[in-house]
Amino acid sequence: MNHRILIAFLLVAIGCVTPGGPTTKTTEFPLLLNETFEKGADRWKPIDPASFAVQERDGNHFYAIVKDSTYQPPVRSPQNIAILQDLTVSDFALEVDLMSTTADYGHRDMCVIFGYQDPSHYYYVHFGLKGDEHCNSIFLVNGEPRVSIARTRTSGTRWIDNTFHKIRIERNTKSGEIRVFFDNMDQPVMTANDMILTHGGFGVGSFDDEGRIDNYRIWGLKAS
Repeated sequence: MNHRILIAFLLVAIGCVTPGGPTTKTTEFPLLLNETFEKGADRWKPIDPASFAVQERDGNHFYAIVKDSTYQPPVRSPQNIAILQDLTVSDFALEVDLMSTTADYGHRDMCVIFGYQDPSHYYYVHFGLKGDEHCNSIFLVNGEPRVSIARTRTSGTRWIDNTFHKIRIERNTKSGEIRVFFDNMDQPVMTANDMILTHGGFGVGSFDDEGRIDNYRIWGLKAS
């Protein structure tokens, strides 16, 4: 075996690099948010307050989308969203547990928002059941209706009823790289490369479905 190949194999084996390519490790950044919703959701601002509530099941609290929002965004984009207050970053790694509580249909979804600057400028990842030009992709909202910017993505996101799924999103603003993981943290299900919005805030929600959010954690570099 060529000695360079052997070294690369050993690095993968001991976890120094990942087969999927460069990644943003949480140890590179300080932990900026560890939201379990056990003490409520005071840091979160729903666009439509009637659509979100803190709920409890078996002693565990979580944030929930409880009804379809009446909010009409200025451009075509998710309607059921809540925005985290007072945290703006550039590079980051984000992890969150999501559960869809809606029955299966083509666009059954949950969304994670990042790079949020205002209601018409942000990114979001749409975890939808059956991928198409408006479903199951990384989207940019930039003063006009959302546009898919995914370079790679799967054909859809399979939601399992009554189950929290682990989500991870990584952002490198210097390279523009965006990587998205769903349950399997070794292989991204979506990737993109975009440098239009290089800082912003965070949010969560759905286009027009109900669901649950828990254990929202962010490691990152604060931006002014």
